[in-house]
Order: sequence, then C-alpha cells, then structure tokens
Amino acid sequence: MDKEKAYHKSIEVISKCCSKNGLYASAYGYTAIWARDSMITFLGASLIDYKPFEECFKKTLINLNKYQGKLGEIPNNIDLWSKRKKKVTFASIDSSLWYIIGMYLYAKRYKDKSLLRKYKKNIKRVLLWIRYQDAGKDSLPEQQPTTDWQDAFPHKYGHVLNTQALYYPCLKLTKKKFLAFKIKNIVNGKIRRDLDFFDHKKGYYLPWLWKSHDGIREEGHWFDSLGNLLAVVFGLANEKKSKRILDYIKKKKINNPYPVKALHPPIRKGTIYWKKYFEKCDAKLPYHYLNGGVWPYIGGFYILALIKYRRFKEAEKELKKLAQACLKGKTFPEWLDGRTGKPYGKYQAWNAGMYILAYESLKKKRVLL
Repeated sequence: MDKEKAYHKSIEVISKCCSKNGLYASAYGYTAIWARDSMITFLGASLIDYKPFEECFKKTLINLNKYQGKLGEIPNNIDLWSKRKKKVTFASIDSSLWYIIGMYLYAKRYKDKSLLRKYKKNIKRVLLWIRYQDAGKDSLPEQQPTTDWQDAFPHKYGHVLNTQALYYPCLKLTKKKFLAFKIKNIVNGKIRRDLDFFDHKKGYYLPWLWKSHDGIREEGHWFDSLGNLLAVVFGLANEKKSKRILDYIKKKKINNPYPVKALHPPIRKGTIYWKKYFEKCDAKLPYHYLNGGVWPYIGGFYILALIKYRRFKEAEKELKKLAQACLKGKTFPEWLDGRTGKPYGKYQAWNAGMYILAYESLKKKRVLL
C-alpha cells in the first residue's frame, strides 16, 4: 500500500539527508542545514527508534547553537560544507522559534536534558532577541517581508500569523505561561480589536496585519495554510475557530489535488498584493511553488489538525493522498503543482519527517507532539 511504502521511503530519505554535520534539507541541492527544515523534520524522525537519527538531531542542534548570532538570533542557513561559497545566513524569525521547539523536543523524545542545560544561556538569548522584535510594545513580535519560510513570496510584514503561532508554544515550553496566555488573547481579539487576526466572516486567521490608519488596517486577506494549521495544532485557535479553519480548507478544496496548497487563492499579477520582484521567482505563476503550490509537509500539519479534532476518516483519506504525493516523481518532492500535481524537487527531509509524524499520530489517534 502507498501509505506503508511512503512511510518506509521517508525513513530512507531522512537517512540520506543526515550528514556528519547534521541534517541537510535535502539529499540533493539543499545540502546545508536550515533551522526550520531540520526541526520540522525531527518532529517525525525522532519518533523512529534509530540511533543515527538521534545523533543527527543532536549534531544539528549543536551547530545551530554554535553559529548563533551575537544578538541571539539563530541562523536561517548554515552552508559550510559544500563546494559552494561558505556562508551562514540569518534574516529570518521563524528559525529562532523552530530552534526552541527543537531543543525541547530533543529533550522530550530522548529523555535527555543535557543540551537544554548546556545551552540554557543560548535559549535565553534567543527569547530576548525575539522580544526585541516587538517594536510596537504590544507583546507581538514583528518582522520584515520574506523573513520566514516564505522567503521570496508573498509580501508579509508587521505581525505575521506564522510567527505568532510558533511564538505561543515556545513561550509555553519555556514556562512563560502568562505571556503565552496574553499572546493567545491578543491574536484572538480579546485585548485589542485592532490586533484581532481572525476574520469572522471568512472563518480563518489573516496571514498578517500591521498598523491601523483611521480604521483602515494594513493587512493581507489570503488564506495562509501553514499559519492557520499551526494555530490549530499548537492551540492558538480554540475548538470553534479550528473547526471553521478545517471546514474552509475542505470547502475551498485547498487539500486538492493533494494536501495542501500553501495559500489560497493564488496571488496574481496586477492585484494589490503583487510585487515586481515576484516575476523573478518560481511563484510568479499561479499554483506554482509558494503561490498555491502543494507542500507535503504542510499536508502533514493538516492531518494532525484533523486528528486533533477526531476527524479520523478524513485524516485517513488525506494520509493516503499525502502518501501518493510523496511517492510522485523521484519521491518526496519539494512541492507539487496545485492543479496538475506535477512534482518538483526530490528527497526533501521535512516532507518525510512530517509524513512520519502524521502516519504515527493517526495510528495512535492522537497528535504526537
């Protein structure tokens, strides 16, 4: 069956992405450490009782700590071991947030708090750096355009949903529960209406928002799949809002041809969200790349969200579709065309890791995080 075949293939893919330096984002092309890719991969890979995965996870975390920026931020990318020009890049906020999740995940999965103890000061510096991103003094960290996983498209700035959805569990993990509770209330409009992310008419969280000018707020209106699903899985969204988000995905067929498209609807040239530089990236075409293309790792989070709300039949159906997507082309493509399902890229670690997490969670009928 495709589900079992994809499961075993995912272990093979991650094995090929593991190096003596840590986890590479892919066994081909992306042969460097990306903080977010590696931490997302190990959400699932660390469920496998396989010593090389544990060692690879540890090496990755050690290098992320080793190359931490002077002000506390965690690198977006560490590319020091390929034939390319050696570099360590930053310019992202989610790398630091995924790092915190990864540090605590390692301790939990392997019952080993040695890294938490060793890098206690590093974690504090990361949290301080994130808090310094709060220029508006409203407790919500802010960011510049293209400074998260969507690093070329679309244009988001200020308060971004993806960031708040990750910041919330990070605060809970680091025992800053009061601030976590405050963040949840702010994002859900319980403290300031101008910071309410949820579109009550459409039934989902807006991708980003910023200042309000005499009642007109700077904001985006498309459906950001990862941000909304992280809000569901990590508990930023309550049950009522979570179910509305899941219903919206199904109604708009964002889970077709495979789970799920990165955003909906695609952003087209000539609209208010279009930027001239988009013409230079793969997202310039609707349903391509970040512009409505299917990203299997986000499909993994979709399945987790379905499991969380006990929609097991739907989760089973989506897992079968996700397996089919992951086995297309030369297996575990980076993304697929949002209309035709044509695959692009191969051997992407985070897609393999999230497939494992979705598979194991459905098997146990609970989200294994």
